Amino acid sequence: ITVLFFATYMLPLFLERSPDAMVRVLVGVSVFSGAYMAETIRGGLQAIPKGQFEGAMALGLNYPRMMSLIVMPQALKLVIPGIVNAFIGLFKDTTLVSIVAIFDLLGGIRAGFTDPQWASPVTLYTGFAFAGIIYFAFCYFMSRYSIFVENRLNTGRRR
Repeated sequence: ITVLFFATYMLPLFLERSPDAMVRVLVGVSVFSGAYMAETIRGGLQAIPKGQFEGAMALGLNYPRMMSLIVMPQALKLVIPGIVNAFIGLFKDTTLVSIVAIFDLLGGIRAGFTDPQWASPVTLYTGFAFAGIIYFAFCYFMSRYSIFVENRLNTGRRR
């Protein structure tokens, strides 16, 4: 929430021409989630045995080729669950943009509550149940796809 407030209200103070509110929020969320993603990948890099680095150097590979051909593929296989966890958290955090007056799915549902043609005693429950189903479906399919990718890459996980 703090990052959203800083991106919305502080970022324009540092720029000559202030971008749109949605762009400011996207910049803030991207920087914030990028830091978490970098930390996840750093953990995967630390999990690679030192022998893999030494073997790549023994083959005469320079640093960029060693990282791109030997180390990173192994590290990314290890951190698939962490990456998917970060994406699911980021997807669920999209509702926080309503705090800085950006319209989202829940904002659309709340706008429907105020419309007299749609207002009824059950509108609140059906609207939020519908939003819950959408969020659950997206998160469920992301986790299922993660399991599919893990099994396809054969990360050593037994089923």
